[in-house]
Amino acid sequence: MARAGDILVAALAMLEGRVRPGVSTAELDAAAERFIRSRGGIPTFKGYRGFPGSICVSPNAMIVHGIPGPYRLGAGDIVSIDVGVTLDGWVADAARTFPVGKVDAQAQNLLAATEESLHAGAAQCLPGNRIGDVSSAIQAVAEGAGLSVVRSLVGHGIGRSMHEDPQVPNYGRPGRGPMLEEGMVLAVEPMLTSGRAPVRVGGEHAAHFEFTVAITAEGPSILTPWHLAPQAAPAPGAREGAASAG
Repeated sequence: MARAGDILVAALAMLEGRVRPGVSTAELDAAAERFIRSRGGIPTFKGYRGFPGSICVSPNAMIVHGIPGPYRLGAGDIVSIDVGVTLDGWVADAARTFPVGKVDAQAQNLLAATEESLHAGAAQCLPGNRIGDVSSAIQAVAEGAGLSVVRSLVGHGIGRSMHEDPQVPNYGRPGRGPMLEEGMVLAVEPMLTSGRAPVRVGGEHAAHFEFTVAITAEGPSILTPWHLAPQAAPAPGAREGAASAG
């Protein structure tokens, strides 16, 4: 799973360099599929329950599971990109939300706090803790930043299949739920919004950050450490400075 995670982290870094005004979500999807297959991996999402894309691309108020298509990113957008990679039958899953050029203060707070909540949740992935410890850590950061937790969508176990037990909500009470044991692997993925928690058409911007985290005796082992990847270079042909154009 760690080797699948290495491919995934490199794919996200490549996509970061391509997120700019004017690029379509379909173009991002095509680039991701080429990249993952060139590294010997399989795009896990392709064909999963009929999903047509290799990645999920969800701009602005779309929370998750966005289908790549003709939508072109605009300056001031935010876009969540969720990637799954299967290698030798093992799955890694991770997501990031990127700003497209300069974004407003509300979007900056949303992205920063959602990423912070992910790290808080991952830090609780310890043997002997419970799912509620992960969930409550995420919720505390989210609500402390004035954000709402999307309660109808959750993280999950992961391994040979993309979705396994247990579910990992992004809200809850510490000390509750299934106990974490050495050898378990979780997809921890806070999904937060600047608006209200219920999922509906329209609404405020949403953000999605995700790690695949193994429970080990030494502590949490992040198998998709995109936060440690080198800063992405601009895509070939990208105008210098275009990624930060306002």
